[in-house]
Amino acid sequence: MKNFTRSNLTLSLCGLNCSLCPMKIGAYCPGCGGGEGNQSCSIAKCSLEHERIEYCYLCPEFPCSHYEGAEEYDSFITHQRQLRDLERAQIIGIEAYNTELFKKREILDLLLSEFNDGRRKTFFCIAVNLFDIADLETIMEQLVKYKSKDSFYLKQKSEKAVELLNRLAIEEGVELKLRKKPSGAK
Repeated sequence: MKNFTRSNLTLSLCGLNCSLCPMKIGAYCPGCGGGEGNQSCSIAKCSLEHERIEYCYLCPEFPCSHYEGAEEYDSFITHQRQLRDLERAQIIGIEAYNTELFKKREILDLLLSEFNDGRRKTFFCIAVNLFDIADLETIMEQLVKYKSKDSFYLKQKSEKAVELLNRLAIEEGVELKLRKKPSGAK
């Protein structure tokens, strides 16, 4: 979007974790407010109309009608906890939230480099987005023994990572897939 730029490309204006998005990881998107590659966005337009606020939670109207149904469907990144993540950033402060995101990105990078069989990028992005750092670190501790073993093929390592993440998803009641908007839905 023209004239819309932001300094923090880790967390979007509306609460999406840009640093954990497969589009940003693949260099297809610069992130929210990251330059000329920005998509048109009604929330970015709203920010421009409200003195260029950096995060929606800084607006006196937050949460507004832009958030009605926002978590029901996903785009390239999960929206399931968009509002909750934005509220967490507001409570603990953006620096602390960014620190958490950097830790999550390190975990995601490790999953992608050591456990991705070429078909798990979106799955790992969703899982890292939706689980708390402590749970992710516990899973990574379990996976570390598979990381260093040459006897394990990438497919087996990937299957083990997926198994552990799916088990956690069942325990937490989390769905690890993108939810598409039905055709014709508004």
